Amino acid sequence: MTTDRDLHDHLIGQQGSRADLNTPVLVLDVEALDRNIQRMAALTVHHGVALRPHAKTHKSVDIARRQKKAGAVGVCCAKIGEAEVLAEGGIAGILITSPVAAPAALDRLAKLAMHAEGLMAVVDHPGVTARLQAALAAAEARLDVIIDIDPGIARTGVASAEAAVALAQAIAAAPNLQYRGVQFYCGSQQHIENYAERRAAIVERTAYLQEVIAALTAAGFAPDIVTGSGTGTHRIDLELSVFTELQAGSYIFMDKQYLDCDIADGGEPPFEVALAVDSRVVSANHSGLVTIDAGYKSLSTDGGVAVVQRGAPETAFFAFMGDEHAALIAPDIGIELAPGDPVSLTVPHCDPTVNLYDSYHVVAGDTLVGIWPVSARGRAR
Repeated sequence: MTTDRDLHDHLIGQQGSRADLNTPVLVLDVEALDRNIQRMAALTVHHGVALRPHAKTHKSVDIARRQKKAGAVGVCCAKIGEAEVLAEGGIAGILITSPVAAPAALDRLAKLAMHAEGLMAVVDHPGVTARLQAALAAAEARLDVIIDIDPGIARTGVASAEAAVALAQAIAAAPNLQYRGVQFYCGSQQHIENYAERRAAIVERTAYLQEVIAALTAAGFAPDIVTGSGTGTHRIDLELSVFTELQAGSYIFMDKQYLDCDIADGGEPPFEVALAVDSRVVSANHSGLVTIDAGYKSLSTDGGVAVVQRGAPETAFFAFMGDEHAALIAPDIGIELAPGDPVSLTVPHCDPTVNLYDSYHVVAGDTLVGIWPVSARGRAR
């Protein structure tokens, strides 16, 4: 099977080689990436808060290393499979942010705890806590755990302050577990487009979080770690000063979902678009429409549609036209563009788009400078 390296290794270092990439292809602007990493790192340092960025965004050992080098205390992973890959790559300080419940997964988590430095995982149910304790005891391993608190979306997490205290008591009774704190991720609030509305929603939810923390503290379980937040609410959460660490992930890339949000309260957006899917025009037989080679198999579909980054009018409307194709629609676009012309797209939602590719094609300007594997792709389990 022909790989990305087979196709593109010879282009590394050649001036202007981005234009010669086989499309569709996932492209990462390393200079913008590094500026984004540094900006978030500096912001959290300024506020005296730790940064544990979410690696489900990038699934990349190479990017996690850059985040750690910039000062991150670790990374978050959504699933045990992602954590295994990043731990194998030497990344310390991993927090698994989704509950691990399947028997086989609990055994894998116990084995991972034997050698992964600084590993933590969330729990949200006493029964699963007991099964995790048994798996750890069998492996002669110990694990730090975080109580996941439901912010009101009924996805994961304990549903009340009373349930949080009961779970903390169950953890305290498990000799191979060590309680470290709480997680509170307001996922549905991250993409409220209006800043004032997003802030009001987060202020209300943070008041609830403080109630849970107060109940835990009164019961003798004051949390050392309060982890959560995201790219959409990081500024608000830093202002409210409840979190001890942030889990923001998409800030490194930026996508249409976050570009549609007023992240900076009317100010200049703090982060740049670093990620693109590069495509090509494959058909241009109509004056107001061209067809490109990036369809459902190349872009996520859960965050709206892609937008033109360069190579075509920014006002061109994007429309999926099947698995392998999409249309760009604008007056006279079929006259301006010809088959073979390159078009770069800003992706709708970065996380699931990245998961469609094996590699990042890393560019500086218009030159390919590296190919990084999407290391944890396909390792969601």
